[in-house]
Amino acid sequence: MPIQARRRENLFLLITEEDTRPMSRMSLFNSPLLLGFEQFEQAIDRINKSSADGYPPYDVEQIGENKLRITLAVAGFTLDDLEVQTEDSQLVIRGRKQDEAERTFLHRGIAARQFHRSFVLAEGIEVTGASLINGLLHVDLERPINEPKVKKIDVVAPETTAAAAKIDGKTKEKR
Repeated sequence: MPIQARRRENLFLLITEEDTRPMSRMSLFNSPLLLGFEQFEQAIDRINKSSADGYPPYDVEQIGENKLRITLAVAGFTLDDLEVQTEDSQLVIRGRKQDEAERTFLHRGIAARQFHRSFVLAEGIEVTGASLINGLLHVDLERPINEPKVKKIDVVAPETTAAAAKIDGKTKEKR
């Protein structure tokens, strides 16, 4: 049963009572075939929370076969104002501009606000360096080369009927 209607670009959208209930979140990793992927779900949640703010703007580029570079536009920040570190599986970049009490601004149009930008890193990715050049902070990352891992699992048969009974969880009586 419709509770309200909205007109949008000559289209009517009917909103029902069912539409106003809170949406339940469906997990991408809810399949019983995906075991041990909880960390990926948590990483996606962290990404969604941290992607809301667009300051400072950044680029991610591939600079080699296994190398990446994150570049942030941090004009006006000095080396002392910036902090780059890894926390668990995240690259965290913080900027905090020191207040300049001795300066009086008639107009202040250059952004000098503090920021906190984090990037979720895949397992094994290492930060190899960071540099500040002409207002751009470059953070270099290296991605490991993954060798395919194949492991053969031997299937064994129980040697005695007593061992077979243990595996089945039953006790068999002799007749």
